[in-house]
Amino acid sequence: MTASLEFRAKNVSKAVEKASEELNIPPKELKYEVLSYGSSGIFGLSGAKQAKIRVQLPEDSMPVASQHEMSEFESDSADVTDKFEPSDKLNLEDDIALAKENQEGQQLYSFPEDPVEIGRLVLQRIIDAITTGAKISVEQDSERIFFNINGGNAGILIGKRGQTLDAIQAIVEKVINKNKENRTRVLVDVEGYLETRKENLERLAVQLAEKSKRTGKPMSCGQMNAYDRRIVHVALKDNPDVQTRSRGEGPLRKLVIFPKKRSYSRR
Repeated sequence: MTASLEFRAKNVSKAVEKASEELNIPPKELKYEVLSYGSSGIFGLSGAKQAKIRVQLPEDSMPVASQHEMSEFESDSADVTDKFEPSDKLNLEDDIALAKENQEGQQLYSFPEDPVEIGRLVLQRIIDAITTGAKISVEQDSERIFFNINGGNAGILIGKRGQTLDAIQAIVEKVINKNKENRTRVLVDVEGYLETRKENLERLAVQLAEKSKRTGKPMSCGQMNAYDRRIVHVALKDNPDVQTRSRGEGPLRKLVIFPKKRSYSRR
């Protein structure tokens, strides 16, 4: 006959250590069931949960005094499962990764097989930590996966000059392409912001090209991500008077517009 005790901690490993210390049993000899793996929340902002384990303790492994105490405890806890409230149970539907622990204590993780679904789940968790009421629609073709966010506080999701949106997109893209040999292009938009930004960048590109042509000097568009640099490159690729180049290292490189040298033929 066995009795069970529960232990909570920041994560499963800490809970096992706690149980081992209190019960004076080596961690490798503990027989336990993981009730909750815990969570630090999205970037530590919200939704933090403690890990919880249930340790099965054989009577013959306990001191005599402890056995007597446990026999009294058993009368009130014959069925420990009945004491759990729904809020204490692991909500698998809200977890991106479902985890189980085998007899050797190894954690096994199961992920959705569809990269689009993985990206959507990650994105929804991120935006739920930032704002409320935002929903995601998804479009996909052979070249890219496009996530469009509607609702919630668009300004907060976009951030100054689109920096928050760029960071969110980078995270989702990393997750989707983590185990893929061929990289999939990912775009995340908030209520049509990308189209507005594209139009503004195209106007800026034309203005700087005209100024470069008029002054004969290169014009810098400043630091841009790859998506924005591509917009400017495409906008000016057929302009006979200027050419564009990216300079610097890293994801935020500078884009510079140079005037083309003219060749004059003698009359």
